[in-house]
Parts: sequence; structure tokens; C-alpha cells
Amino acid sequence: MFLTHFVFLHNMKIGTLDLGDKPLLLAPMEDVTDASFRILCREQGADMVYTEFIPSDGLIRDAAKALAKMHTHDCEAPVGIQIYGHIPESMVQAARMADRAAEIAGGHGADLIDINFGCPVSKIAGRGAGSGMMREPDKMVAITKAVVEAVGKPVTVKTRLGWDDNSKIIVELAERLQDVGIAALTIHGRTRCQLYKGEADWTLIGAVKNNPRMHIPIIGNGDITTPAQAALAFERYGVDGIMIGRATYGHPWIFREIRHYLDSGSEMEPLSIGEKVALAKRHLELSLKFKGEPRGIYEMRRHLSCYFKGLDDFKQTRMRMVTTLDKEELINILDEINEKYA
Repeated sequence: MFLTHFVFLHNMKIGTLDLGDKPLLLAPMEDVTDASFRILCREQGADMVYTEFIPSDGLIRDAAKALAKMHTHDCEAPVGIQIYGHIPESMVQAARMADRAAEIAGGHGADLIDINFGCPVSKIAGRGAGSGMMREPDKMVAITKAVVEAVGKPVTVKTRLGWDDNSKIIVELAERLQDVGIAALTIHGRTRCQLYKGEADWTLIGAVKNNPRMHIPIIGNGDITTPAQAALAFERYGVDGIMIGRATYGHPWIFREIRHYLDSGSEMEPLSIGEKVALAKRHLELSLKFKGEPRGIYEMRRHLSCYFKGLDDFKQTRMRMVTTLDKEELINILDEINEKYA
């Protein structure tokens, strides 16, 4: 059984990195958490962000795309570089490269290195990487130990409850990962076989946090979509931090909303259409700065329609917005949304 009604008396620290009280973290997500979105989420109150996950075999082959994902900026710090793979030697070599990311890829580099043992997609888990490692816990622990010993920065792990409902091994696994030296553990409250279906089970996350053997920070992840849910997760399960993923799509201000609720106990005033348009323009500005045209427009369009969920008679405008690759046309569409719905 886990306790309830926790009192937080200290800030969450990963190594020497102080993330404050009840930190809110942006989950690493492929094709979502690029630099423009990470910076926007930091500006909107995220206490820490992570790169898209980077394949270890891509890094050690000096693949341009993998190397580019290691480039981070001072304004998004603190930032973790996340790597994944299933071959121990490749993971160690990739971790050493991530440890030297500022030198190799330029920019800020990494404040910590995170190992992805949680991704459930078949092309990754099917070959034993990501949450596929849940079927080989001994190998997972061995890889983690080797990475911890190979680098100077803190190493953290993100994983799931287990492979399926019959193998929820997270309580014992968390102890083993801690014992080989990780500095924090993020747990998504589903098994690999659940993918993102059903509800996240936070009771096992709470069981890990309240295991008297555990002393590293435990970060909970899964189904946090509202400020009230975040507050309840802190109170009921005692986690040190919360990581938010899919609920940030086109909604980077969710971090502000949650922080306001945690600090005041009340809901933040909803953003106006004008404020959402301004954020969409800021997102576009950052994406174009880092990627240029037309790629900067193409790769942030997935967020655009999400900024304006729930607007009446919006289908035609949405189609125009997510199909144009012209910067000026897109800005004009955003201005039209402001004029029509403000």
C-alpha cells in the first residue's frame, strides 16, 4: 500500500541539477519535441525538456539526422539527451557521444543522459530496444550499468511497468536500476502491450516511489491532461515530478496551467484566441529559425490545428492551415483566426 497526502519539503534534484518543487517535465517524443517546441514549452513553464529519442546505432555511424538531434540551446536548458538501442557496445559509445554533445554537435549539450526503455512502437520494441527491453531485464540493467560507468553526466531511465499484464516487474526493476547508479527514474504507467490504450496505472508508480529502498527521484508519466490530475498525482502517489507527453500537442501552455493550479489551487484563466495565435506565431518563428522554409512550416503543422481545438466552423480554415507551406499565407490565416474568433 502507498501513503496519501504527501508533504513536499525539498526540491527534486537529479545529480546536482535542482529542478525545484514538484517539477513538470516535457516528455521526449519523436517528431514532436524538436528544438522549437522544447523552447516554447520552457517559455510556458516546463521545468525540464528532452530531445527526441536518438538511435544509438545512428549516432555511432555519424548519421546526420541523429547528430542534429543532439544539438540543444542554452535557452532550453536544463535539457536531457535521450538515446535508445539494444546493443550494449553501441549504447555505451552513443552515451559517450551524448556526454560530449556540445563538442560534437555544438550548442548547449546535455545536462543529463536519458535511456529510453519505454518506447512501445513495433519497429523499436520488436527488435529489443525501447520497451522491448522489458523482456530482458538483466540485459537492461547491464546496459544501464555500462552507460552509467561510461559517462560523467547523470544518467536517467524512462521505462514502463512491464511487457504485459503478466510481467509487471517495475518495483523490482526500479531497485536494480537504482543499484547500478541511475540518478532518476521516469515510469509510464502502462505495459508495452498496452501501447497507449486503456488507462495508465499509477498505483505501481506509487509503489515504486514508496518502496523504502528507493531514494532517487521518481517521475510519473501517463494520462496527465489537466491541472487537477497533476495535483492528484503528486498528492496521492507521492511522485517527485510529473512528465507530460501527448497532452502538450498544440497546448504548450499546459505547464503554466498546472503550475498555476499547484500554486493557487484554482484554474488559470483560459487563454484567449489572441494569445493562442501569438503562441502559434512564436512556434512558427522558432521552427523557421532552426529549420528554414519550407521544412520549418511542414514539421510544425502537426501542432497548428491543435492550438485551436473546439472552434466552430473551423474545418476549412484548418485544412488551409495544415496544407500551406507559404509563410506569409500561414501568418495571414492566423490573423484571420484572430479576427474571426477573438
